[in-house]
Amino acid sequence: MIYLLEDDDSIRKLVVYALKSQGYEAEGFERPSAFWRALEEHTPDLILLDIMLPEEDGISVLRRLKGSRESAQLPVIMLTARSSEYDKVEGLDAGADDYIVKPFGMMELVARVRAVLRRSSRAPVSYQVGPLSLSPERHEVTLSGAPVALTYKEFALLRLLVENRGKVLDRSLLMDRVWGLGNEPENRTLDVHIRTLRAKLGEAGEYIETVRGVGYRLRGTRT
Repeated sequence: MIYLLEDDDSIRKLVVYALKSQGYEAEGFERPSAFWRALEEHTPDLILLDIMLPEEDGISVLRRLKGSRESAQLPVIMLTARSSEYDKVEGLDAGADDYIVKPFGMMELVARVRAVLRRSSRAPVSYQVGPLSLSPERHEVTLSGAPVALTYKEFALLRLLVENRGKVLDRSLLMDRVWGLGNEPENRTLDVHIRTLRAKLGEAGEYIETVRGVGYRLRGTRT
């Protein structure tokens, strides 16, 4: 997932469209307040960040990201009309991984995104919750070392729960992230997949908790 914080509506829509056309999941935000709320619910793989923003400027957002233990390692590409050497140095010194000056071509943007994602993925990330292990890079789930066969949607659902372990994820968020159906809270697809996940995960299935009237949460200790 790639998050874009950009207040220009036309640029935001164009960048999100370009990323999705290349197979990436992407979501755009006009204001920092909406971006911070989304970040509490889901951790993206990369952030594209404008500097000139309402509410809070991009450098301030970047410093907050890099100052938090939870988001310090997230790769960030700055997108800005500011082209002076000072502005570039300020962004890079604050922790940005790359800096693209507007106007930019979509092919260049996608190439930069790929390069930053390659660099950031050199250190594989895996999650451990009790006997359950999940590797996003290998798209693999094991239980006490034994592989667990999951469908694409089951893996995506479990990954969301694992990456946000301890947090309650509401039904509309899960439906939107996994199926793109956030406005259909009565859809039973989510509950069916949760039941199947619990069955396939055996003893680790009990880590998936139902929060009545809200959604689901994964408890347990992640390492």
